[in-house]
Amino acid sequence: MSASVQELPGFLRGNYAAAAPDGTLPAESLRYSAADHATWRTLYQHQAALLPGHAASSYRTALARLPFADGVPDLAATSALLRAATGFSLVPVPGLIPDAPFFAHLAARRFPVTAWIRRPEELDYIVEPDIFHDAFGHVPLLTEPDFAEVLEAYGRLGEQAMRLGALKPLARFYWHMIEFGLIREAGPGGGALRAYGAGILSSSAETRHAVTGTAPRRLRFDLWRVLRSDYFIDDLQPTYFVIESFAELFAAMRRLPALLEAARDAAPIPPGAAADGDHPIR
Repeated sequence: MSASVQELPGFLRGNYAAAAPDGTLPAESLRYSAADHATWRTLYQHQAALLPGHAASSYRTALARLPFADGVPDLAATSALLRAATGFSLVPVPGLIPDAPFFAHLAARRFPVTAWIRRPEELDYIVEPDIFHDAFGHVPLLTEPDFAEVLEAYGRLGEQAMRLGALKPLARFYWHMIEFGLIREAGPGGGALRAYGAGILSSSAETRHAVTGTAPRRLRFDLWRVLRSDYFIDDLQPTYFVIESFAELFAAMRRLPALLEAARDAAPIPPGAAADGDHPIR
C-alpha cells in the first residue's frame, strides 16, 4: 500500500533505513522468530474459520493452494507460484511506501508486502498494514488473471494521477474496491454476497460486519460513485460496493483515466452518506 504522500509520517515502525530507493528491503533482512510464526498461525486459524460463508470462492480456492497455514510465508517461494499463474511477484518493503514506487511496482506486476508482523497484543486491531494483512489479505487473488490485470492497470494510472493532482480519487478506488470490495457470486435468489477485499478478509470484525452485519450499506458498483466516496481509515466501513466479477472491475479500469480530473474536482461524498443513483443490494 502506498502512503498517499511523498513524505512518510514519522511514526511508521518498519526498517526504513535498510530500504532501497524503490522502497524494497534485501531478502536477507527477512527473519522471523518462533513467536512471529506463532502469531501468524493464530491469525491464520482465526481468519480461516470465518472464510466459509464470508469469503469469495475464488479467494478461498487460491488461499488453499498457497503454503500459508504453518507460519509466516516465504515470499520467494510464493512469488514462484504467482509468476506461474499471473506473472506477479512479491517484494518485501518496510511498510507504507511513497506513491511513485508503489505505482511502479504494481505496473511491473510486483506487489509490495510489509516485512514485519504485528505483536501478539495487536491481534484484533493494528494501525499499519503488516505482513498478515498484505499476504493473507491481498496475495491469494494475485493468482486471478482479471484481478492481476486490475492491479497492473492501477499501477500504470499512478503517474497520470500524480501529474493531474488526482491521487485522492485513485486512492478511493483502491480503498473501496481492492481493500474493501464485495462480490455477488452466482446462485439462487440473485447470488450470495462475499468479501474479496484484503481489508475485510484480514480482520475478523470487518469480515462479519461487511458480509453479514446489518449496519452497513451495500451498493451496486458504480465507478463514478466510488471515485467520489470518502472513507474511514480507523473504523468499520459504513458503505461497501459490490461487483459481479473481477472482469467487471477490469473493464472499469479502462474508463477510469477519463474520469480522474472530474473526480478530482467533484464534491466528495462523506462516509456512509447516500447519493443520487445509489443502487442498494440486499
